[in-house]
Amino acid sequence: MTDRLPHATRSDARDNRARILEAARAVFGEEGLDTPLREVARRAGVGPATLYRHFPTKQALIEGAFTEQRGACHAAVRDALADPDPWHGFRTLIERICELHAHSRGFADAFMASFPEAMDFTADRERTLRAVAELSRRAQKAGRLRPGFVVDDLVLMLMAHRGLQDAPRAARHAASRRFAAYVIDAFRAAPETGARTPLPPAPHL
Repeated sequence: MTDRLPHATRSDARDNRARILEAARAVFGEEGLDTPLREVARRAGVGPATLYRHFPTKQALIEGAFTEQRGACHAAVRDALADPDPWHGFRTLIERICELHAHSRGFADAFMASFPEAMDFTADRERTLRAVAELSRRAQKAGRLRPGFVVDDLVLMLMAHRGLQDAPRAARHAASRRFAAYVIDAFRAAPETGARTPLPPAPHL
């Protein structure tokens, strides 16, 4: 029995950590990063001391909870820059960013650095903005992106997209896809009516 105690302790610790991360993704995703950590602990079924033993700060918990989303963001940037068609890369990057932000209110908040303890997400945002700047130069040179586009337009887009978090969860992803389609069409250089990309289905809000 004694020989099995260290293994059991490690297993319990791993289980607790997994439950905390799962609860954090759910709580932050639904309610945002301002949610108190005691709510995360309650949802995970652990005490506050256990939570803080695994994640001493809220920043550490946020980083752990959104590791997968950050990886997806990095992949979206990498794929967009590697696309031989700059306009296609530009479009798909916007679509994938909107999809990531629609999936989780907490990730959207952290990405936009609206929460003081999530400043490490600044690097993700800056990486994305640099990619957009490079893609926009290529797409404008190819005559596909309107000449007046500036990188701050993406920030403006994301601020507007943040409002979709108030939509019902069932409609949020459909609303995000439609929003992205409208934005991409607005960024297109002198689009002709017949050349516009069909809009995704309208969500039932």
